[in-house]
Order: sequence, then C-alpha cells, then structure tokens
Amino acid sequence: MTSRHQRVERRTDALSKQRIVEAAVEILDNQGESALTFRALSARLATGSGAIYWHVANKDELLAATTESVIAAVVIGAASGSTPLQTIRSAALGVFDAIDAHPWVGTQLAREPWQPAVTQIFEIFGGQLTALAVPEAAQFNSASALLNYVLGLAGQYAAGARLLPRGTDRSAFLTTITDRWTQLDPAQFPFVHKVASQVPEHDDRDQFLAGIDLVLAGITAIR
Repeated sequence: MTSRHQRVERRTDALSKQRIVEAAVEILDNQGESALTFRALSARLATGSGAIYWHVANKDELLAATTESVIAAVVIGAASGSTPLQTIRSAALGVFDAIDAHPWVGTQLAREPWQPAVTQIFEIFGGQLTALAVPEAAQFNSASALLNYVLGLAGQYAAGARLLPRGTDRSAFLTTITDRWTQLDPAQFPFVHKVASQVPEHDDRDQFLAGIDLVLAGITAIR
C-alpha cells in the first residue's frame, strides 16, 4: 500500500489559466512543441489534468493562449512609443525579438493568421496608422502590408525551426548558402553573385527593421 508520504505532492494554491500558460511557455521554450502535453503540464504544475482542462480545452487552445500571452507583452511594451512611427517600429521589432526568444511563436503565428495574437498586432498597427492620418481608404491595405511582412518573418522562422536542428551554427549555415550562390551561373544570376558576400555577416534584426522602414516609407507617401 502506498503511504501518504509516498504520494505525489499536489499543489495547494488555486490554479489559474495564467499559471498554466506560464508553465506551458517554460516547456515550449526549453523542450519545444512536441514536449508540451497535458501530462507534462500536469507534472510541472503538480496537479491533475482535469484541473487544467477546466481552464483550457485542448492543446490548440493552449498554444493560442501562450502565443497571445507573449504578443500581449510586446504590444504593451510598444504602446509607450513617443510617435506613431516609433510605436509601429517598436511593435514590429518586439515581435521579431519575441520570435527570436521563443521560436515556437513564429510557428503559431504562421499557423492561424486570424488568431487573437495576430489580431493584437493588426490592431496596434492600424491604430498608429490612424494617428498618422493615413487616409481611411488606405488604412486596411497599409496595416495588412505591415502585418503580412511580420507574418512572413514568422513563417520564415517556423520553416527554419522545422528544417534545421536546434543549435545550428548560423554563420556556418549562411556560409553554405553563399557557397551555393557563388556556384551559380553569374550570367543568369548577376544580382545573387553581387550580394552573396553579404549573406554570412548580415544582421537579421537590422534587415528586418530596414524592411519595416521601406513599408512605412510607402505608407507615409500616401498621406
């Protein structure tokens, strides 16, 4: 017979959805999406799976909630921008940094474009475009262009997470791309040859922000 002292300890404090989401983020960050199961979550929280199901119906809902939690922090941080353009840049870079810190976020953002996390990003972009006095008829397309650029990053990171093992050396990987490009016919791919040497040393974050600035330059030209 199992004694009282041998039984698995159960948490005595009230379990909240926020605590479940926090624990799920820890598992996702440390072990990846495949490791996030309700059994693993129950063990981490020292509770039964039924208590978790009371707050979250299934894994898809849990993944949406974790992604929304990460992006909500980005939106709150970006809201302090002193100008609409700075707020947009801050929000975009915040999403970039969030995906960099939590690669699974990129997968989730790319998986369901109109989930709450994506809507939060769309809202902050749209609100700042209104503050910039972008014509109302152009606001939807403008906000969508910004959002699609950010989701393109998310999709790129998601693809990288699927194709490349964790811990892949970035510099070595980019060098292989450069080598592949320089072996192409320069007559057929003159631009690729011209920029190939820049690939290994380029900064992803700077390049992402340059793209945001290009989109914003086009949007502000509409006013």
